[in-house]
Amino acid sequence: MSLLGCVLGGAVGDGLGAPIEFSSIDTIRRQHGPAGVVDLPSLEITDDTQMVLFTLEGLLLARSFDVDPLLTVRAAYARWLHTQGGPLVASDGWLMADRRLHSRRAPGHTCITALKHDEKNNSKGCGGVMRAAPVAVWSTDVREVFELAVGTAKMTHHHPSGYLSAGALAVIVQALLAGADVPSAVSVARSELIRWDGHEEQTSLLDKVMTLGPLSPEEIESQLGGGWVGEEALAIGLHAALVGDDFASAVRLAVNHSGDSDSTGSICGNILGARDGVTVIPDSWLAVLELRDVIERLSLSW
Repeated sequence: MSLLGCVLGGAVGDGLGAPIEFSSIDTIRRQHGPAGVVDLPSLEITDDTQMVLFTLEGLLLARSFDVDPLLTVRAAYARWLHTQGGPLVASDGWLMADRRLHSRRAPGHTCITALKHDEKNNSKGCGGVMRAAPVAVWSTDVREVFELAVGTAKMTHHHPSGYLSAGALAVIVQALLAGADVPSAVSVARSELIRWDGHEEQTSLLDKVMTLGPLSPEEIESQLGGGWVGEEALAIGLHAALVGDDFASAVRLAVNHSGDSDSTGSICGNILGARDGVTVIPDSWLAVLELRDVIERLSLSW
């Protein structure tokens, strides 16, 4: 039950899924064996974990200066955009100074475009939900956390399934950090989710996940989709967290499918890391995790 476990768990899932993000399950098995990706010599993060870190940095600054967190998170995303080749901005944080975060790891087109041009869109891509977990620590109030996560996701994704999935994940993580089990945490999130217009896609898939037993990679694709959009990414990450025997098996299930493997792995890792803490994450994965020092510094600053 820790923010550090949540963020490290998400980063590990992100790194395990990164090399196979755009591969079909047939290709994954052909390249990595029948079980798919099991281990890697290094776990390199993607834009998912980069944006999680900038989200957390924005929240830390909002708390330090007692200002609206939407303002500081939006400024943090502008700094992330600069690390990806965007315009130079003033730096009130720490992350932009770390040159390792200037590496471009296939940043989402929607995130880049929306932040660069401040354009409205109808995207329900998973770029909002994959960075939402840190919002869980902002408040003990469920509604406040849900609304803030929605607000951060709406900076780039304007379809309800693109931002309501972020609200749902943040509240799930909030409940887990407070000691709830996963089904109870989902129930809390669902109760808030259904208050929002346009919740039906996310609610329907959330309900479906809670009735399913273990799925094969092919069944994940047919039942839950590829994870490219918000409601599917949350559903796949949650499914793996629910049925996995332990952290490692759950994350492996979350990444080895035809779809957005790094995002679904990240969400699964967020959920289980929040529930169980750092100790359930294999030491062998933590030892080769990129930017572990930065993740620990930020997470332990809360």
